[in-house]
Amino acid sequence: MRVKNKSIIVTGSGGGIGQGIALRLAEEGAKVVVNDINPAAGEKVVAQILAAGGTASFFAADVTRSADMQALVAAAVQRYGTLDVMINNAGWTHRNRPALEVSEDEFDKCYAVNVKSIYLATIHATPVFRAQGGGSFINIASTAGVRPRPGLTWYNGSKGAVITTSKSLAAELGPDNIRVNCINPVFNPDTGLATEFAGGPLTEERKARFRATIPLGRFSTALDVANAALYLASDEAAFISGVCIEVDGARCV
Repeated sequence: MRVKNKSIIVTGSGGGIGQGIALRLAEEGAKVVVNDINPAAGEKVVAQILAAGGTASFFAADVTRSADMQALVAAAVQRYGTLDVMINNAGWTHRNRPALEVSEDEFDKCYAVNVKSIYLATIHATPVFRAQGGGSFINIASTAGVRPRPGLTWYNGSKGAVITTSKSLAAELGPDNIRVNCINPVFNPDTGLATEFAGGPLTEERKARFRATIPLGRFSTALDVANAALYLASDEAAFISGVCIEVDGARCV
């Protein structure tokens, strides 16, 4: 049990990568707060965890709203007595297309969900971490933030911001024993955003183009990312901060 009794929030965990993270951490003994804007999806994940003998509860919150994030953090502390780890997984992307064709509303949503959520999580969770003598943030970024492809320019920029922000926060919050790390997954065709990343239906031709850029010859899975999150959330990573783990099969372009 590598995270036994740790209180952990996973945002956007009603499906996809977030669901995989929540399930894996619960399997290793964490008390998980499953967060999503879709209550039915989130409660379904909680039911899975409970059925497997784990500990979890659901809290609906919009990660782009300060009051919601404040309430989410407070719920974790109220339910489990503390908050040890906050995993900022919730994300969104505009459709893969030329940068000039992305609307202002799409741009605003991309930065609100992907970047403002990190700001709000930091604002509301840091005081809790400081009061208890430490804590850990794990931010789910993307290989798009380090090796951007055309067609996802504004999404790429938002994930680059997550990476830089994580490194800066690690340096700033380190004296408070607060660790900040991020994970950069490569394309996963099983997430809810996959068709947006691809710019349309996931045909075999489109998938083959993505796969050809990954030397290990397959796409990432939710479990791949979850295992990286498990390590960063565990005491094994007590001296790891300011890093980005690339879960990308050595993606080269």
